[in-house]
Amino acid sequence: MKALGIDPGITNTGFGMVVEESGRMSAGDFGSIKTRSGGDMSDRLDTLYREVMRVIRELEPDVAVIEQLFFNTNLKTAVSVGQARGVILLACRHAEVDWAEYTPLQVKKAVVGNGNAGKEQVRYMVGALLGMKSPPSPLHASDALAMAICHLQSRRLRELTGS
Repeated sequence: MKALGIDPGITNTGFGMVVEESGRMSAGDFGSIKTRSGGDMSDRLDTLYREVMRVIRELEPDVAVIEQLFFNTNLKTAVSVGQARGVILLACRHAEVDWAEYTPLQVKKAVVGNGNAGKEQVRYMVGALLGMKSPPSPLHASDALAMAICHLQSRRLRELTGS
């Protein structure tokens, strides 16, 4: 199974592929999609859409895993992340890729075992779980890989429990 994690953002969107074969997970391609800060929002969303489509076509995931939007005290940030999520979901639809979503709390619990874990703790555990020589960078890519790991572990648990 190939799970493509996507950490939505308007300036930086992280992506990371995790491949599970015979019960073992390994990292595939990962990185960050950047848009020009301060640029026209429609241009930025168009860039994000085209780049997400490119990543999906190149990596051919079985599923995309997207961070669920949570309410933030910064309304402007919440709106722009919501717009980015919408474009990402549209790209998944157009590419005919199923998607799943998890909250940051669910991802942190699955990867670190602690819902209050910091980004560096998540980054360290992602590297360890995927057998990487060094923790992944940038942090947005690390978060995306963590989402893919969360989905694969949740999938495995559902298969074991039949729920």
